[in-house]
Order: sequence, then structure tokens, then C-alpha cells
Amino acid sequence: MEAPVYTQIENLKVTVFQAYLFWENIEKNLLNLALRLSMGVREKTDIIILPEMFNTGFSMNSEALAEEMGGVTMQWMQKMAYQYNCVVTGSIIIKENNQYFNRLIWMEPDGKNQHYDKRHLFGMGDEDQHFSPGKEKLIVELKGWKIRLAICYDLRFPVWLRNVDQEYDILLLVANWPDKRSAHWKALIPARAIENQSYVIAVNRVGHDGNQIYHSGLSMCLDPYGNTVYYKPEDEDLYTFSINYEELVKVRRQFPFLKDADRFTIP
Repeated sequence: MEAPVYTQIENLKVTVFQAYLFWENIEKNLLNLALRLSMGVREKTDIIILPEMFNTGFSMNSEALAEEMGGVTMQWMQKMAYQYNCVVTGSIIIKENNQYFNRLIWMEPDGKNQHYDKRHLFGMGDEDQHFSPGKEKLIVELKGWKIRLAICYDLRFPVWLRNVDQEYDILLLVANWPDKRSAHWKALIPARAIENQSYVIAVNRVGHDGNQIYHSGLSMCLDPYGNTVYYKPEDEDLYTFSINYEELVKVRRQFPFLKDADRFTIP
């Protein structure tokens, strides 16, 4: 007999925005994103997902670009969440206690918010020289779905993202992942979906950044089988799709291997 919780959880309607970002220009990015949302969001959605550092691009100019919690970008996120009556999420540069964080904000329509600080800082790009690493994972809930939040480079570290005791249903990743390592992106995302028996929603940016690094998007949603629900290379894209909880339940029942998983701990 099915547990009642399975029939109570509705499909989740997800809007991903694979956006072009203007380098280190907060005002221009927020204006452009708001304009594109106003033209592109044509149906009710439960969540709008923006890329990593969506208001600046992946910049190490943390001192000049950082905002305090509740600053202009978070105010903008609250406005968008209220306007579209949905969660808005994406990462920005935050200064707190004289430290800088690449912080993924989870903004609800009523202004309540939670955050996840990027744990794995990209040393090849000197991110570890300008930012402090996060220490805690975050799993949020939306319409009964449990969602694990992650940022870009975290994708390479499966122990950190391990779905222990089916604690999450969706791995949500925002990124500024360069095209020159797109083969890794396309390999790691299916691996995370299959090994964790979860949906993976990964939202990247497109275009060249201020360091002339090209990003080809490749934002995607994969189901727990590793099948493609959504995939978009190269072009800016604002797209809404639904994911089904019953499919998740079906996979876990047919092939319940998570119960045999190794028990990892991270100090």
C-alpha cells in the first residue's frame, strides 16, 4: 500500500532562466532580467531559477560588488518572488562579518528567505582567494518536494552531494560553467541524478564574461533514470516545465539501491 505522502505531493512547475549576464553591472543585469521575465513568464510557476552570480557574472571583484543581506539584489528578488508568486533563487556576492560568500538565496514570495554558501571554491579561478567557503548544506522544501541546493564547482564532489537516506528529491545547481569543460558538465550531471536517485536541475549562463571565457549554457533537468526532461545549449532561454513526483517514487521502488549505500561523513 502506498504511503499517503506520495499522493499528496503535486507536480512541480519549474522555470529556468539560462541568461546572458552583463559583466559586473548589477543595475543592468537586474533591469534586463526583470524585462525578460516580464516577457517570458506566461504561466504560473512554482520556482524561477537564475544562474550563479546572476547580478554580476562570475567575478572575483568581491569587495566592490558585494552587498549586505537585504541589499538591492535581495530586494529585487523579493519583488520578483511576490510579483510571480513563486520562489526565486540564484547566487550573489554577499559580505557578512567581514567575509565574502558566493551565496545562493532562496527567496519566497512573502520575503522569507534561506541561503546556502558555496562550499567548494574554484581554486583554478582564485575563488578561494576572494571568498570564504560555506560549512553547512541546505535542504529546502517546496510543495512537499525536498530540494538540495548547490553551486557550480560543488558538482564535482559527490560525497558532499550524497543523497543520504533519501533526504532530498531534487538537486538544484546554479552555475557559471565554461564551455571548455562542457564535457565534464554533461557527464557529471547524469551521474549525480542516477547515483542519488533524484531529479537534477542545473542552470548555467550563456555568452562571454569579462575575462572572455565563453559559456555555452547546456542547462538541463534530468530525471532519476538519467533521462532528459529539459536541455538547452548555446542560446539564452527562459523555459517552464513540470516534474513528476510519482516518477521519483517509481524509480526508488523498482531499484532501491540507496539503502545499500556507503555511509559517508564529512568533517
